[in-house]
Amino acid sequence: MKTTAHYRGHPIHAMLIPFPIALLTATFIADLVGVLQDKPGWWEAGSYLAMAGIISGLVAGIPGFIDFLFSVPPKSSAKKRALYHMSVNVAALALFFITWILRDGFEGHPGQAGLILEAAGLILMTMGGWMGGTLVYRNFIGPEHRYANAGKWQEKRVKGAEGEAIAVADSNDLERDQMKLLHVRGKRIVLARTENGYVAFDDRCSHRGGPLADGILMCGKVQCKWHGSQFDTSTGAVKAGPAEDAIATYRVEERDGKVFLTVPDNHV
Repeated sequence: MKTTAHYRGHPIHAMLIPFPIALLTATFIADLVGVLQDKPGWWEAGSYLAMAGIISGLVAGIPGFIDFLFSVPPKSSAKKRALYHMSVNVAALALFFITWILRDGFEGHPGQAGLILEAAGLILMTMGGWMGGTLVYRNFIGPEHRYANAGKWQEKRVKGAEGEAIAVADSNDLERDQMKLLHVRGKRIVLARTENGYVAFDDRCSHRGGPLADGILMCGKVQCKWHGSQFDTSTGAVKAGPAEDAIATYRVEERDGKVFLTVPDNHV
């Protein structure tokens, strides 16, 4: 099974984000002008803009939540950052919704309290945007970053009992310096082909949890794209920091045109 979804981020999420940002910012401006100049038409426009912004924010949040579940590496610094990103954005939408309720309909006055809540919502939305940008530019959730001859992204879920050798690939599935991600008994394991043959190791970088399957394979070493840590793919030993701890490796053998992985104990 091949897919390009894992660790890539959903493009629809990025396309929808500008709508709630623009609409909710316009909401605050319209309400502020309406209150300062005592013009009901402005705060009435603000109420419609608020509802449109809230709805578009919820719609944009759907692919964002899918990214949180499936595109952000588990047990990583990016997962924590994504949780904060989601939390502040939800809080921002909640503040605008509370203001809309308090104004009592589309023609209601937002009031001083409403303007304060909307200003706080804008601050939270700005914080959420900063965290979202960090996820994109520091954790590479979204942009395509394949290196030359890396091949297409491959991902496969396999079943097997602990200690069982199971076929996870054909011998010609990967070329040298290419990788695929395997889901085995709750573990994420990278199957890679080096100049010395097939190897298997943990997907999680021991530094900050970056996805090694989405890193760079070269000269028998894998490099995490987040901070540059390098590991020996045969032994798991650290070859370059900032990582200090080795990663686990797993038994792989090639026979009869197939690549077999010995299923590990998922409690280790």
